[in-house]
Amino acid sequence: MGLNKSTGNMYFFVTHTWNTVKGKCPHDCSYCYMKRWGEQKAVRFDESELKIDLGEGDFIFVGSSCDLFADAIPREWTTKTLYHCLKHQNKYLLQTKNPANYFNFHIPTNFILGTTIETNRWYGDIMGNTPQPLQRAISLSQHTNRKFITIEPVLDFDLKSFADMINMARPDWVNIGADSGNNNLPEPPKEKIEALIKLLNGKITIKKNMKRIK
Repeated sequence: MGLNKSTGNMYFFVTHTWNTVKGKCPHDCSYCYMKRWGEQKAVRFDESELKIDLGEGDFIFVGSSCDLFADAIPREWTTKTLYHCLKHQNKYLLQTKNPANYFNFHIPTNFILGTTIETNRWYGDIMGNTPQPLQRAISLSQHTNRKFITIEPVLDFDLKSFADMINMARPDWVNIGADSGNNNLPEPPKEKIEALIKLLNGKITIKKNMKRIK
């Protein structure tokens, strides 16, 4: 796949995506956008990606199609990926549902660290093999890099508990988006999301796909 221009409904500031780990994500969330392309092959490391020139001066989302920091991903794969990034002068974005595993690596400050927290509740049939939302928030709170939380797809939540959880993690910004894959998820009403936004600290980015939530 190589270095790909970012043209989808992801993050407006990301210029490219790059993936060394491919195949079915071990977290197996029900709404994963990769499932739109049919049955995924077994997860694997693509050594040929380490020959890619990542250039300079870009903002690259590393691991956009498979979670680099899932427990089932060999540490060697993630280490090789991060090391290749260090050869190029770019900004990088990492996102995982297991931010505790960021601590297994030395990650420089030109990497922004993120996690997905869809709700404060546990929806086991939706969230697959991921850590509990509260665990994700606690782990992210302990990192000193610039960091963010993406609430996408937003699932129905308990207002104060969810706001407190997000604020406790002290993200530099929060990204909020809706399910864009028609996965019939338990979404909160628009008014509840608006109330959540008022309780959150820091910069809030609302994605365009939120317009469809009534």
